[in-house]
Amino acid sequence: MHTNKNCIQRMSRYRNALNRFKGLGFSKIFSNYLADAVGSTSSQVRKDFSLFGIYGSKRGGYSIDCLIEQLNEILGKNELQKVVLAGFGNMGAALVRYKGFSKEGISILAAFDIDPAKYNKRINNIEVLPLDRLQPFVQEHQIKIGILGVPEIAAQHVLDLMVAAGIRGVLNFAPIQLKCPAGCVVNSVTLEHELENVIYFVNANEKTEGVAA
Repeated sequence: MHTNKNCIQRMSRYRNALNRFKGLGFSKIFSNYLADAVGSTSSQVRKDFSLFGIYGSKRGGYSIDCLIEQLNEILGKNELQKVVLAGFGNMGAALVRYKGFSKEGISILAAFDIDPAKYNKRINNIEVLPLDRLQPFVQEHQIKIGILGVPEIAAQHVLDLMVAAGIRGVLNFAPIQLKCPAGCVVNSVTLEHELENVIYFVNANEKTEGVAA
């Protein structure tokens, strides 16, 4: 099992690019074309694929259908991925409404919150339930993946509840570093930090252009 995060992210980008090529009518592809589509190099593409025993041919390249099938298996796209969401604020509501999850084989089965005013609401057929029902729901439906959309102050507590319930992977939107036990994966996405990075590099580029002028 390969756990290099950058490699797995590239595999996801390869898969998305391959679906676009397939939509354009292509049946075969070479590593250099795939590399151009994702902003990588052909040697990096071949190296990533070789880690998972995927090889093309110098003359024929890769079969797009076979490649998509292999990447789907690697990325867990060959089966429905059941997910629970904790926190039904603005972020949580937006995630529930997002239609792209179903296209990727991801199904949010339920959302959980501590606000009684939100209970029993349904958006896209997803019900909002009390947080204390998280553990039995996760265990009943054998769910391994959770999304954390709660405020920073509650994030660690809710993560602990998720882990105790059997969740083994969490996408965290709270702007805080969380502690999790071995065997649990937490991937944090902080929108403010991502935007700060964009702002920094825009300003840095403008300064560089100003000096060059």
